Amino acid sequence: MFCATVVWDEEAAGVKNVRLALGNAFLHVYDQPPKGVRDGPVHHLGIETDDLDELVSRMEEQGFHFRNPVRDELKFRYVMIAGPDDLLIELFQCREPDRWQLKEL
Repeated sequence: MFCATVVWDEEAAGVKNVRLALGNAFLHVYDQPPKGVRDGPVHHLGIETDDLDELVSRMEEQGFHFRNPVRDELKFRYVMIAGPDDLLIELFQCREPDRWQLKEL
């Protein structure tokens, strides 16, 4: 229906993850039950960067506070921060941009 293509399907951070390419956008879903009660169906919003350390450093200099230090996984690195209405925002850096079909701008 949406002509989605699976570009990544495996376990990461302890749960099954599937990344779908939809044109020039991606949808990333994972199999993890909610850890707490929240309004709405969205657990978090993920934003990819090519230099996570530099982004985190710049944001900390501007007064942002992260929920945890940068976490290193085999395929990616990530950190979480609370966004508007406490929606989690995941900032991540992929270690396999070709496999995830990420394009350089």
